[in-house]
Amino acid sequence: MGKKSTIKYALKETDFLLYLLCILTSAFGSLMVHSATRNDAIEAGDLLSRECLTMIAAAGIGILICFFISFLDYDAIVGLWPLVGGACLLLLLLLFPFGDGTEDRPDARCWLPIIQADGFKLYFQPSELAKIGFIVTFTAHINAVKDNINSIKNILLLTLHALVPIGIIIITDDLGSAMIFAFIFVGMMYVAGLQIRYFAIAIGLVVAAMPLLWTKFLANFHKRRILAIYFPSALSEDVYRDIIYQQQRGVNAIGSGMFWGDGLFKGTYTQSAKGVPVNESDMVFTVVGEEFGFIGCIALLAVFAFIIVKIVSVGKMSRNLTGSLICFGTAFMIGAQTVINIGMCLMLLPSIGITLPFMSAGGSSNLCIYFAIGLVMSVYRFNCNREPINFRLTHISTPFSET
Repeated sequence: MGKKSTIKYALKETDFLLYLLCILTSAFGSLMVHSATRNDAIEAGDLLSRECLTMIAAAGIGILICFFISFLDYDAIVGLWPLVGGACLLLLLLLFPFGDGTEDRPDARCWLPIIQADGFKLYFQPSELAKIGFIVTFTAHINAVKDNINSIKNILLLTLHALVPIGIIIITDDLGSAMIFAFIFVGMMYVAGLQIRYFAIAIGLVVAAMPLLWTKFLANFHKRRILAIYFPSALSEDVYRDIIYQQQRGVNAIGSGMFWGDGLFKGTYTQSAKGVPVNESDMVFTVVGEEFGFIGCIALLAVFAFIIVKIVSVGKMSRNLTGSLICFGTAFMIGAQTVINIGMCLMLLPSIGITLPFMSAGGSSNLCIYFAIGLVMSVYRFNCNREPINFRLTHISTPFSET
């Protein structure tokens, strides 16, 4: 095959629509993070804040890695599951001796310090990469038992597979990421063909265990956040105001944008010193709501829906279960994070620290999500139907040629 044919197929087999949608969403997210942090940047005499620069750099590197991964056969990547799983498990275990927390949650150990020098700090959140690693290793596990996935033994082993990273992440006090793992696990099990009765049994067990989970598992601040949303009367007025402050201001910011929004860099809450706490990360949707209004929120939701539908369509066109599981696992990950994050911003769900894909500040999330998109694009590329190549062989002599 000539060089021109190779380039032709490389371009033809690239899912440019998905690629472009993700890049544009990241660009819009960077703009929203810039809007949320521009006052701090101006005070420091910088054009862009450190949060915005980190996000742009991470997304840029991720976009390039995504394109590279798309040329790798996804079956070969899944075949490397011991290496992928081992690396992700090691990173999670390193959180115990070296993990660090945030200013408001110093007791948590969710971040690995990479660089700490002269006031500059660079952290990496292993759970973001572990989500992608889990999709790969869980795909390999399901493939190995797919013909007998409904046996009790295989169900227990698959559940144990999921509980290992979930348990480690819960111990490091990152309940939000643990929930995303759980959604990926349930979604991939459903796609793999697990019978509905097992889901019903699991739901029953979770409901029965609720009292134990509430008394022994959840920390006090988790309980208060749940009560603040669903049973505010159970909290004193001072505690309620303290717990709900961030979400209440987020709802106020979204409401102030009304239908068309206040305009870019003109949000009353976003551009004031008393804005929504952490609105560059977990609450970035409030910036969209205030500055672009209801119409901007709906447009962003439509983009997310289209990205998820596009990923699912790639999964459906896959010729094997491996490709389908990778795509559906990625779709469940993005969908769960989107629903939970926006639910937090609208005070429909308690605040648990979930980033909005492509939109929230954070190098780890913006880098690692493109690993998953690269795998989806690999599924697309290696399931494309190529046109037959016409060729002719001449000057071939055989014992049967005419004399």
